[in-house]
Amino acid sequence: MATLIATHEVEDVDHWLSSPKREEIMGPLGITVRTFVGDPGSKTVGLIAEIPDLDAWKAMMESEAGAEAMKYDGVKPETLTILLEA
Repeated sequence: MATLIATHEVEDVDHWLSSPKREEIMGPLGITVRTFVGDPGSKTVGLIAEIPDLDAWKAMMESEAGAEAMKYDGVKPETLTILLEA
């Protein structure tokens, strides 16, 4: 099991928080996620993910479905930072 932290900026924090896309795309892979938000007024969000199969997660993130989910969620991909547990 891999654990990672991801941070990025979004267009709308409330939309990102309420989006069903994380569960739709990560749930079938057995990934569990905890979400976090920055200070009030910030567009920075983050999550901690528990990932059973890191290769499957990487393939999903590089897929068209992964890109569409990020677009739907208003993620600014150029701000994405991924940290893997050491």
